[in-house]
Amino acid sequence: MRVLAIDPGTLRMGYGVLDAESASGGPEADDYGVVALPASMPIENRLYQLHTHILNMIHVFQPDAIAVEDPFVGRGERAFAKSALAIGQAQAVVLIGAASQGVPVYRYAPATVKRSVADYGGATKEQVQQITASLLGLRDTPESDAADALAVGLCCLREMGTDDLASREITPGKEL
Repeated sequence: MRVLAIDPGTLRMGYGVLDAESASGGPEADDYGVVALPASMPIENRLYQLHTHILNMIHVFQPDAIAVEDPFVGRGERAFAKSALAIGQAQAVVLIGAASQGVPVYRYAPATVKRSVADYGGATKEQVQQITASLLGLRDTPESDAADALAVGLCCLREMGTDDLASREITPGKEL
């Protein structure tokens, strides 16, 4: 099982490609990174570029599924309507790309992803980065958007029952 996981954004879109099983028996990050676009580029051009990147990733990595994080809106003083709309636009690009290629999509709320990976829905970005790197046995901690995408992928594998993250130990000595 191969999952292309996406942390959507119109300026920075994190991605991760996870295989459910590696030689060590657990999930493995095949590739991950961030697609960064300039804020000076008009939004329609950024969305088109993201669409092109998504189609290219589907073609190159041949995922069995795509996992994408849902926008976080918040409530009251913590409402992030403008950023939620931008994330929703980027997420729509992912959904359209997946649908055009016949790849099933799984969507996850940010708190669900954090609970799945860090056992706490309010985990910080730094905690998610460190735990994700440890669970995947990465030498270096990925940048935040890429780590978020990898966490979405790990959540998807756990939800689908193709990964037993509970049996994976966090590397001793890693600060959480």
